[in-house]
Amino acid sequence: MSAILSFDNVWVEYRDKVVLESVTLDIEERSFVSLVGPSGAGKSTFLRLVLGQEGPTRGTVLLDGTKLKPECEPDRGVVFQKYSVFPHMTALQNVMLGLECARAPVMARLYGKARKRARDEAAAMLEAVGLAHNLDIYPAQMSGGMQQRLAIAQALVKHPRILLLDEPFGALDPGIRLDMQALVTRLWREHGLTILLVTHDIQEAFKLGTRVLAFDKRRHDPHAPHRYGATAVYDVALDRKDREDAERELAAHLSPQPAAAGAA
Repeated sequence: MSAILSFDNVWVEYRDKVVLESVTLDIEERSFVSLVGPSGAGKSTFLRLVLGQEGPTRGTVLLDGTKLKPECEPDRGVVFQKYSVFPHMTALQNVMLGLECARAPVMARLYGKARKRARDEAAAMLEAVGLAHNLDIYPAQMSGGMQQRLAIAQALVKHPRILLLDEPFGALDPGIRLDMQALVTRLWREHGLTILLVTHDIQEAFKLGTRVLAFDKRRHDPHAPHRYGATAVYDVALDRKDREDAERELAAHLSPQPAAAGAA
């Protein structure tokens, strides 16, 4: 498969703080990439680059070989840990809103046959995520798992090619988390998506991903922790290696080690 995303020596800096440094990698279309690493290692920043919420300070991000503009576009959808749904709208209205904004950007309102088509599309997407019988209820009436299903329906209704998941299951109970993992895996296969999942759960990363990337700092300075940024320090494609061995290797790699000032 060809690369849908390419990062060429990408750096992200905020004044004198370096968040990401020298990130160079390709992401293949229709892959499921799990991103792990300690807090503050730039995983969410990496997602924001893909989403277009910000651009790199240095280096280049390419989408299909073309420089990615720092703009959010419908070909990339995102689901966060905190439920990104509108509390004053029903499930159906929440999902329809994305279609209305895309097709009627001035008024965000459709009429007649166009509205019926949008309603049918939204209802079909809610059915795909298991909410077919909950079209007219509000988020406050939903469980956490149902709200996250709704957020996924919002992200997918405009048929993105890339789905970004930023700790989407972190607040869910274990049983519901397993259901959501199965749902996302099914949707990935059925819709031919490219998925980037940020998670702190290494077992989840290896269970869901076809590839695992670990972000961390190669260099540390205890007197100036902001001086160095994180990069991809571990990269394994799981179709070429036993998952259990790879998981143990990564867990050992991410175990806290004594840091030397300016170590390479």
